[in-house]
Amino acid sequence: MLGVTLSQKNNNFYFPGRTPDSSGINILFEETQDAGAIRICRQRMLTAIICFLIVYFIIGFRIISVCLVDGIHIFTPVEETFENEMYANTPISRADITDRNGVLIATSLPTVNLYANPKNVRHPEDIAAKLTTLFPEISFNDLIAKLTRKKTSFSMIKYNLSPAQQAAVNNLGIPALEFQKSEKRIYPHKNLFAHILGYTNIDNLGLAGIEKSLHKRLTESSKPLQLSIDIGIQDTIREELLAAVEEFQAKGASAILMDVNNGEVISMVSVPDYDPNLSIPVGNHSLFNFATQGVYEAGSVFKTFNTAIGLESKKVRIHDKFDATKPIKVQGITVSDYRGENRWLSVGEILIYSSNIGSAQLISRVGKEAQRQFLINMGFSQPLSDFETYEKGRPLFPSKKNWRDDTMATVSYGYGISITPLHLISAFSSLINGGIYHYPTIIKDNTATQPARRVISEHTSKDMRDLLRDVVIYGSAKKANIPGYQVIGKTGTANKLVEGRYVDKKVITSFVSAFPKDNPQYALLVIMDEPKGNKKTWGFVTSGWNAVPVGGKIISQIAPQLNIQTDFDLDVQRQHVRAAFVH
Repeated sequence: MLGVTLSQKNNNFYFPGRTPDSSGINILFEETQDAGAIRICRQRMLTAIICFLIVYFIIGFRIISVCLVDGIHIFTPVEETFENEMYANTPISRADITDRNGVLIATSLPTVNLYANPKNVRHPEDIAAKLTTLFPEISFNDLIAKLTRKKTSFSMIKYNLSPAQQAAVNNLGIPALEFQKSEKRIYPHKNLFAHILGYTNIDNLGLAGIEKSLHKRLTESSKPLQLSIDIGIQDTIREELLAAVEEFQAKGASAILMDVNNGEVISMVSVPDYDPNLSIPVGNHSLFNFATQGVYEAGSVFKTFNTAIGLESKKVRIHDKFDATKPIKVQGITVSDYRGENRWLSVGEILIYSSNIGSAQLISRVGKEAQRQFLINMGFSQPLSDFETYEKGRPLFPSKKNWRDDTMATVSYGYGISITPLHLISAFSSLINGGIYHYPTIIKDNTATQPARRVISEHTSKDMRDLLRDVVIYGSAKKANIPGYQVIGKTGTANKLVEGRYVDKKVITSFVSAFPKDNPQYALLVIMDEPKGNKKTWGFVTSGWNAVPVGGKIISQIAPQLNIQTDFDLDVQRQHVRAAFVH
């Protein structure tokens, strides 16, 4: 029995009723466990393959979408669109400004500001000593105060560091010193465009000129702002004004050159001026832009408008004559002439000899109501609010109630009403360009200006050109009779009002002109503030001795720059005809 049992046991043969050996169960369990692991692995691999296929499908779909759908556009290239896209990529937040030819006159450069985190400062005295070596303009005590402000983590040390200065600070290896990205406004031509451009503060906010008035445009678009100013003409005129101020020891001078056919300002200068790259104290006289802010009584240049009023009303004819033999009284005031002719004068001679008496008598035929309305239509009653520079003066224009007979008389020769030089040249341009008033602008090809309007007839405009040409040939503007350019114009000398009284030796002289006479292209206004007499002028301070020769010099230099063709034959013929007529 024992042998049989052992044999059966060794052969793993179990009879009914016997308990199986546990080793068999383990083998069966191990086989079942391996099959489950293989099944799970297969499931995970399948899941991973599906995920990869989904990802590749998404990537492929996106590539097809970008390349074949979004990437194909049919469009017409537009230069302005290209420029906008090009300038949109610039990191500078303030747009450049250029002259009419694209010359850069204001730009911004990327820079950095130096600041400290006082909470990280360990040795303020050492840091301050090192910084004063780099920036001697900053005092040691100021630096100590800034470095020890423990209640803040930001204390500005210096604005607008140069690359070399930034490198020098980095070489100090001070963790508490950090840099802030910024930009600095640069004016490459310094004083040349000071009163036009203005300037910005350290935060790049416009404080004067176009920088202030067009701040929104300059910060919302990176496309350069193109002005109507010509840099070459601007430089020529400024140099002549500076020389004139020195020669006549004047308090200041101003000039405006305007395209009479569209109102664009080609040049606008007021001296003294300033360098907008430097800090200028508030209240400094050089900050005052006389061209747009200088509200003044223009004097005899106003006789051009007085004459135009008479001719346009048809109550005065060009060959009419007026009694200027003696002074006249109008409502309590005496109207007299400076070195008068003391005889009857024609309309043309009133302008040639600048007769106050003749002007007062001429306007009396027209009437004060028509006079006032005409001047309103010329734009003299309101500020030129839409002109692009920030600084603009408001005219002193009498109310209808105060426009009496004496006002009518004094206004006829330039007193009793005060306007800015910009008002004057804008209105003058309309008198000689065929009778169309164009609102002044300093932006090239500006389509946003007020619409042009007719103020006088073409016939009256032609008559005015003929009369003003005679003023240059025979009158007080002879020194501006530049051969070949047929200059037309009118002079004016106005006494300044000081403490309620007009002072003889304190005058503002003006010369308003245009050229060429038969087809005017440009108008030029030159103003001298309190010029002094000298040996060259025989002590005289009137316009013919200062503003006129300055205007003549300017025209002789800028006319070739403006491509104005000369016509010497016509000048010679006119002089012969006039000489024969006089004899």
